[in-house]
Amino acid sequence: MRAHTESTAPASEGRGLQSPAYGVPSPALLARADRGFARFLAQRTEDQDDGADGGEDTQR
Repeated sequence: MRAHTESTAPASEGRGLQSPAYGVPSPALLARADRGFARFLAQRTEDQDDGADGGEDTQR
């Protein structure tokens, strides 16, 4: 049987199962995102390979 709870009661102030740092990115994650964004913004040069096998990218 379920206990009756009043719907007008204020929500509990505890965090429940969430850690105190829930939703805060770790320093390692931020560093990885910075490296990826810098790579995204980097200008490509003509001497860079299009692929690991040295072949051309046919979808351009």
